[in-house]
Amino acid sequence: MTVFSTESFADHEQVVFISDDRVGLRAIIAVHSTKLGPALGGCRMYPYADEASALRDVLRLSRGMTFKAAAAGLGLGGGKSVILGDPRKSKTPDLLRAMGVAVNRLGGRYITAEDVGTTVDDFAWVRQSTRHVVGLPEALGGTGDPSPTTALGVYHGIVAGVAHRLGRDLRGLTVAVQGLGNVGWSLCRLLAEAGAHLVVCDIDPVLAGKAAAEFGAKIVEPDAIYAVHAEVFAPCAMGAVVNDKTLPRMRFRVIAGGANNQLARDEHGRQLREREILYAPDFVINAGGLIRVASEHEGFNRAKVDSQVEGIGATLRRIFELADREGTPTQSAAMRLVQERLGGSSKPGGTATSTGNTNERPLAERVA
Repeated sequence: MTVFSTESFADHEQVVFISDDRVGLRAIIAVHSTKLGPALGGCRMYPYADEASALRDVLRLSRGMTFKAAAAGLGLGGGKSVILGDPRKSKTPDLLRAMGVAVNRLGGRYITAEDVGTTVDDFAWVRQSTRHVVGLPEALGGTGDPSPTTALGVYHGIVAGVAHRLGRDLRGLTVAVQGLGNVGWSLCRLLAEAGAHLVVCDIDPVLAGKAAAEFGAKIVEPDAIYAVHAEVFAPCAMGAVVNDKTLPRMRFRVIAGGANNQLARDEHGRQLREREILYAPDFVINAGGLIRVASEHEGFNRAKVDSQVEGIGATLRRIFELADREGTPTQSAAMRLVQERLGGSSKPGGTATSTGNTNERPLAERVA
């Protein structure tokens, strides 16, 4: 396995491999950028098929966190960590404490939090080994589960996307939600309350059944979600769901969801524009959770957090307008603005290399 020649490597500052046989820990920490501040990003635990898959995931996710923090106007960089293993079988307090030790060795360059396969309660154990952790339980001075805040930001983004593309609100529209984890479930609740019809899928049939009972959702098999008749597709599970196989099946008008790295490749953003499918760039729309946990690092201010999360919709509206004016994919329009804040240009998918402008205003304040 190589790092520098991996397709997903994009000028990452640091990649750390962790091994602790005593507790069965195999993990990778990727620090993509600390240009605007310490790298913040969640710790994911997942039964990857192999080490190369885990490396690709952590590199892509950490890069996306750099873009997400910049888009949200936060004084933070981007990082991520992954633990190789099944969280239902291998996650123990000793393993989590050992992960905290690994994070602590970086001396604050990387701040961790919950992610797929980990929970807020898990980080009470991580906190025993490092203070470089956010997204803690309220009993430990944290703000609790950030997932509802992520879902709220996605909801505001969907409202913005539907208004821009369809000129209407959500009542009576059909939204296809992929993944019913914490974010997807909270998003379903918000959409149902707004009067949207739901089509859902999840690898856990029990969760899908609960969504049908609680929200009146129609259930489809996971592979069928890409071809359902719905105005909006909200991917809230794993990344790379817009790809060569799925895109030709899609008839949506808007794609706006909570998953990271939804486009398998940059060219899929161009293909979405050609098909007149409006795409809400993932690193903009799903920043709500980051905004919330970042507030722990800076001092929690609920009013400020709520205002920033609501501002995700305004930021996206301006990105959509910029993309329309310039005839570019929305992903490209968002990236141009992110690179402006990072202070330079970069190769596609990379990070800025200049040491110039570090303007900290959110995108919503800077897009004409």
